[in-house]
Amino acid sequence: MKRRTSLALTLLLGARFPVAAAGVDDVLHGFTENLPPLNYEDDSGPQGFAVELLRLMASSARLKLSLQVLPWPRAMQMAEAQAASVLFSLTRTPEREAHFQWVGPIAQRRILIYKLATRTDLTLTQLSELGTARIGVVRDSAADRQLQAAGLRPGQQLEHGLDDATNLRKLLAGRMEFVVLLDWAAAWNLRHFKRPYDSLQPVMEHDTTKSYWYGLRPDADPALVRRLQAALDGLRRDGRYERLRQRYFR
Repeated sequence: MKRRTSLALTLLLGARFPVAAAGVDDVLHGFTENLPPLNYEDDSGPQGFAVELLRLMASSARLKLSLQVLPWPRAMQMAEAQAASVLFSLTRTPEREAHFQWVGPIAQRRILIYKLATRTDLTLTQLSELGTARIGVVRDSAADRQLQAAGLRPGQQLEHGLDDATNLRKLLAGRMEFVVLLDWAAAWNLRHFKRPYDSLQPVMEHDTTKSYWYGLRPDADPALVRRLQAALDGLRRDGRYERLRQRYFR
């Protein structure tokens, strides 16, 4: 009887207090999207600055790590359903603040409007000066919505592309005058095109007030959040963060 009572108590406590933290021998589940060079997937699996950084953090915090690169809506669903989960790379905004416990920042989010450095004839200090010139932007991205809200029209001032690489290729071919890029993405794609970073010249800031972060569920164990933040802070102090950053952004 005593044994059955103990078992019932154990089951009851387990039902009332689900495990939301990853212990030393448990797995932290990371979910992300394709956003190179921060996070993406190639033939060898998940890659990118934020992916490698999280691996270093998990190792320092003595956590096992499982990673999946998924379409963003699916990544969010999986992170919400999995207790010991981390979603990244998240832009930290007031609307999202209460929906996550935050670890970071991973990196600053600097979205700029660029032109080719050779186009000394082009200037742009505000969007109203655009005239008949065109800006390349990823279709349905946050930047695309912001530019359309500012009055720019697809097929006229806006040149849509499927991704940053497509837009940069169009800019290099002279099919448009300007392009909107995350500075990390600009450096990454120029390297893949075997072009130096100074091939592009920023002419305007589009959105430079936010940063990318890791997000854990609101019910995640605060001790887990502290372990991950302490691991990240340690990587900054010992120089490994900056050495990793230089591999992806230069």
